Amino acid sequence: MQRTRIPSTGRQQKMSSTYPMAPIGVRVISYLSAKLCPRFQVNRVLWFKCSVLGLTYLAYTCYHMTRKPISVVKSVLHRNCSSVTLPPEFVTPAGGSDPTAPSPLPTDGTWCDYAPFDQPDFNSLLGALDSAFLFSYAIAMFFAGFIAERVSLRYFLALGMAFSGVFCYLFGMAKVYDIHALWYFIAVQALAGMFQTTGWPGVVTIVGRWFGKSKRGLIFGIWNSHTSIGNVLGTLIAAHYVERDWSMSFVVPGFLMGVCGFVMFLFLVERPEIVDCQEKVADYAHQQRGSAGGSNQRRMDDSVSEEDFAPNIEQDNASTRSLRGSYYSEINERTPIIGSINRAPPHQDAIGFFGALRIPGVVEFSLSLFFSKLVSYTFLFWLPFYIQHSTSMGAKLSADVSTVFDIGGIVGAIAAGMLSDASAMPATTCTGMLAIAAPLLLIYRYWGSVSLSVNILLLFIVGVTVNGPYALITTSVSAELGQHSSLNGNSKALATVTAIIDGTGSIGAAIGPLLAGMLSGWSNVFYMLVTSNVLALVMLLRISSKECSRRNINRRYNVRIE
Repeated sequence: MQRTRIPSTGRQQKMSSTYPMAPIGVRVISYLSAKLCPRFQVNRVLWFKCSVLGLTYLAYTCYHMTRKPISVVKSVLHRNCSSVTLPPEFVTPAGGSDPTAPSPLPTDGTWCDYAPFDQPDFNSLLGALDSAFLFSYAIAMFFAGFIAERVSLRYFLALGMAFSGVFCYLFGMAKVYDIHALWYFIAVQALAGMFQTTGWPGVVTIVGRWFGKSKRGLIFGIWNSHTSIGNVLGTLIAAHYVERDWSMSFVVPGFLMGVCGFVMFLFLVERPEIVDCQEKVADYAHQQRGSAGGSNQRRMDDSVSEEDFAPNIEQDNASTRSLRGSYYSEINERTPIIGSINRAPPHQDAIGFFGALRIPGVVEFSLSLFFSKLVSYTFLFWLPFYIQHSTSMGAKLSADVSTVFDIGGIVGAIAAGMLSDASAMPATTCTGMLAIAAPLLLIYRYWGSVSLSVNILLLFIVGVTVNGPYALITTSVSAELGQHSSLNGNSKALATVTAIIDGTGSIGAAIGPLLAGMLSGWSNVFYMLVTSNVLALVMLLRISSKECSRRNINRRYNVRIE
């Protein structure tokens, strides 16, 4: 009898396996492995999972790296020229005929600014750049999810990263070619925002396909640090060049973005089926047995009551036994081995916009993200500018200090994910962190300028509490809702749900920086941020109250949440 080898059990297997549908980079590595290391064996499932996690992490790090330079360069597009040292080649029209006589100081107080941002309404003009990017991003995001469900995500990400890098590069070329037309900057920002929408639906969908629900909050919390790492890298690169040649603050991130996009095209495996790592029927049945016993206790249920809960405990056990019996009756000694393992999944149609809105929790979390992302992106686009104008720090030091907010965001994302996993209460986790963030914003406004150490400490804590809920909603919660039980196993909803949630949040992200540029006085800006933070909390109170009720019922009936 010929032995049949099961290729996707995740056991130690040779890397020399051929995958005709895999990216060319993966095929080249498999070929070289077969030639150079024929006896080398590796856990293929783990290998590809790590590669997917690493590549998607790198991809979205680059997306955020190219968004950050504008917030740093703002400080030199318009600044206080009285504190700027005159360049050696500066010559004023009022200079005398005597070449040895010193040139008089310029009387124009905007000589060091870059037109058209040398006007009195420079804040509005700079805010218009942010709004062009963010409104374009928000509108295109709703379409990006539908496209992502219907095309190859590897091509989707690779092309999106390439064009995002091009438009980041074109912004810096304005200084090289002495372009001062406002429409040029707005057009470049708007097109950059449109192609940036390829990032989030793509990476979240790919990670959601490869990783199950176990410890999803922690995995996504750690993985979501790419947002803050990208912000830090973008800030440091831009700050390195900002005072010498701000065009390079855009050229370098744009080039790196294009290179990483090509890496995605070569190596990113978008689906487990491409490399024969799909889940087996036994794994699927095991997940169903777990969900049958715990589906009424899961975190995203839209209804729960004490009267309905107690009888369901025995019903769940009965349904579990029924499911187990049906599973073993389905696979017997006459069932073909290959057919039972590589059974083709049923055809699934991509979910529509209104169908996704009917998923319980999508609307509430989308509205909460609208307000929480408003706060986060106002910091993203205005924080270096605010630090420079509220303290005595220069442009480079202000940009460096602003990275503390993103470092706090890394800690906040991981903490929110761990708390959500431990409690199975994501909405309550978000409301708790939002409640702490509201007063901290005012504390930072009035005491952040006392000293550098106080500024850094408060900014770190604000970053933890502001970015924690934002990260949890856009990652773990979005993935959970995209695979909600009401979808009956339809896997073609994740990108659409992610796009709706992140698209709604992006509208808030567009409004926040715009209002920051329009409001007079930084105190009014912080009052706006506190109000938005409170509204984000209010949007989740209904779901949070249900989570607390469910937890109390679980304790009363001694039911353990899996």
